[in-house]
Amino acid sequence: MRFTATALPGVEIVDLERHEDGRGWFARSWCAREFAARGLEAVVAQANLSYTRRAGTVRGMHFQSWPAEEAKVVRCLTGAMHDVVVDLRPESPAFRRWVAIELDGKTHRGVYIPPGCAHGFQTLVDDTEVLYLMSEFHDPAAAGGVRYDDPALAIQWPLQVTEVSDKDRAWPLLPA
Repeated sequence: MRFTATALPGVEIVDLERHEDGRGWFARSWCAREFAARGLEAVVAQANLSYTRRAGTVRGMHFQSWPAEEAKVVRCLTGAMHDVVVDLRPESPAFRRWVAIELDGKTHRGVYIPPGCAHGFQTLVDDTEVLYLMSEFHDPAAAGGVRYDDPALAIQWPLQVTEVSDKDRAWPLLPA
């Protein structure tokens, strides 16, 4: 795996190193030793899949708060998505800034998201499937989010937003 830092501290792009031959290719998509060597959370407590039918759909912006803060590795398996991470760590020099990374099922590029950051994405094509590796178990009491259209963040979505869940529309705006 190849790790590339982003503009947000601790948010890393995770690219596969493919080994190809006449059959196709093979790549390691997770290695606890490699993540730990970079100072990234190396525990996987839960793996989740999401499938989104239509392009333009937004999922997010989600996080879990203390005591169940979670790190995530997000990877697109099929389709394509505009993945967004928002830094909500008050002590971070990037507090309230965001970064976007395109993930797709051709490259299988992933992104590591540390605790204290919100995550969401917009599907760029129909039939997009996403794999999440989570460092903590889902805890409904710790689940939180911020609005995908919060003016304080001014996230730039590449497509017209066509669908958002009622729950994601109801997240609060960030305080001024």
